[in-house]
Amino acid sequence: MIKVEYRTKGTCSQLIEVTGEQGRVVDVAFYGGCNGNLQGIASLVKGMTYDEVIERLNGICCGYKSTSCPDQLCRAIEQLKAEESNG
Repeated sequence: MIKVEYRTKGTCSQLIEVTGEQGRVVDVAFYGGCNGNLQGIASLVKGMTYDEVIERLNGICCGYKSTSCPDQLCRAIEQLKAEESNG
């Protein structure tokens, strides 16, 4: 299993921890942000492939912001994906 800590940019959440194994999301934890909504997102993406999460959540905006917590989760998963392929 691989775990990454991703410092978000432009969102209320400040940090996302993502754990993955063999191309699938095992666990997600958001620090800061809208607790209930982020717990729901974390629960929904467990077991999904990295590419499925990125396909569904990439590019989502939050209000006037050019990003969102789901979009930042995609950045974290991209980092996880890269580390898994290098490890």
